Amino acid sequence: MTPEDHTRAAADLLRAENTREQIGLLSLRHPEMGMDDAYQVQNAIYRQKLAQGRKVIGWKIGLTSKAMQYALNIDIPDSGILFDDMAFDHGGTVPENRFIQPRIETEIAFVMKSAVSGEGVTRDDIIAATDYVAPSIEILDTRIQRVDPATGKTRSVFDTISDNAANAGIVLGPGRHAVDAFDLRWVGALTFRNGEIEETGLGAGVLNDPVESVVWLARRMAQYGQSIEPGQVILSGSFIRPVECPPGTEIHADFGSFGSVDINFA
Repeated sequence: MTPEDHTRAAADLLRAENTREQIGLLSLRHPEMGMDDAYQVQNAIYRQKLAQGRKVIGWKIGLTSKAMQYALNIDIPDSGILFDDMAFDHGGTVPENRFIQPRIETEIAFVMKSAVSGEGVTRDDIIAATDYVAPSIEILDTRIQRVDPATGKTRSVFDTISDNAANAGIVLGPGRHAVDAFDLRWVGALTFRNGEIEETGLGAGVLNDPVESVVWLARRMAQYGQSIEPGQVILSGSFIRPVECPPGTEIHADFGSFGSVDINFA
């Protein structure tokens, strides 16, 4: 893909976000596209959103579980950007028609107190740079069709990364904990939709330890001259399958002694 292709794809994705009308698979439009192209499209979205006045509040990490990696035939996570208009209050309501096909995942969020950068970032570096960890919900959406209606082809990891790793929103629960107050591998969540349990999972599903997920992010960002900044929120990766959230959905994620987090969809 050319730089012009990257910019055009980003503009199409932003238009889809604004109109709530999905576009076709970029991997069909550009069969030659690769991982670098996908992140270049994401970076073009980043530049266009900054030009619109948006601010970066953090990063999300996806595809951290083996199940999701096997499903997409890859062996590494991906990442996306959190912007200030993506933050929703715990217990709040997502307005009707805000998203196209919203889904949620439950995750452990890291809130950083100092910058982290460099390809040699270690686990100890992440722990030292973390202000606190909290229960969280990530809201997903897809501005790209999940399946091409003509060919039956499903979206690829390149489509997902281009689409800002399918990120749409973040909800932080009120619980705040020191990063070493819990063994994060054993922090889990019972995820309820409209009062019925839908999914369960443990932090160990995220690269064996959510801290290692943030290590991966810091190292990947260093390759692009980026760094994790103070105050930013890092969604470390889901340990459940995505839960569909049609209108009228109420989500409650119970993390036990770690806390809880709720979000509703009008």
